[in-house]
Amino acid sequence: MPIEPPVASPRSLPEAYAVIAGEPHRPMAGGTDLLVQITGEIGEPPERVLDLWGLEELRGISLEGGTLVLGALTTYTEIRQSVIVAEHLPALAEAAATIGAAQIQNRGTIGGNAANASPAGDTLPILLACDAELVLGSVRGERAVAAIEFWPKYRETALAADELIVRIRLPLVADRQVRFRKVGTRRAQAISKVVMALAWRTDPGQDSSPWRDVRLALGSVAATPVRVPRTEAVLEGSSPSEATADEAAATLAAEIEPIDDVRSSADYRRAVAARVLHRLIRDEGGW
Repeated sequence: MPIEPPVASPRSLPEAYAVIAGEPHRPMAGGTDLLVQITGEIGEPPERVLDLWGLEELRGISLEGGTLVLGALTTYTEIRQSVIVAEHLPALAEAAATIGAAQIQNRGTIGGNAANASPAGDTLPILLACDAELVLGSVRGERAVAAIEFWPKYRETALAADELIVRIRLPLVADRQVRFRKVGTRRAQAISKVVMALAWRTDPGQDSSPWRDVRLALGSVAATPVRVPRTEAVLEGSSPSEATADEAAATLAAEIEPIDDVRSSADYRRAVAARVLHRLIRDEGGW
């Protein structure tokens, strides 16, 4: 049987910074992934754990000017139930609703989803498509890292050894639409085979105007969550027509280099990603 590692439970954020600055600890939020790792089933168990669950400084959902701000310990349940999220970024609530069962949603956090750095993380394409930034903190102060730069390699992040995710900031762009799609083995409690977020802006009061500022992000199709600039370029300045859907889907299939793993093949992911995008554009075009 694996031996459970020692756990430090700081009572404040400065105390947490001091602990992690002193010696390496694996931060733990809700623990939904770490508890599996401790069993030895996935990788090596950590030597020490830093339990962040009691830190109120890392909780809360708020609006700061034109930005939606989520504390790192904001749970999926809190995201689903938030009036602020429902009004300003309902696609994020939709993504949170696809993660695990109620027990996981009550404990799992958006900061943990980001720090875990799984390419299948369901909220991560939303962060990419919305140009989110992650605020990281340590005894040295805070710094902000754009989501597009936060996951450089498989299961790696921009976090330094002594840093924690403090909050996530998502700019709220006027007239921006965001859509979320997920494909898994079943409708609930499934790890993503393909997960997608598409964001665009239309001219004020003109829903049928060409799409601007297009962001298309995917998970489970590469070693990290990714944006797809060639496909974005096809959609930029276009309207959701059949011709646009055909060209965008074909471009996406050629642009991505999906992974093969126990959950799905690369060929399946390529075909499904293209079809999901095609269907999303069809839905928006109403044809």
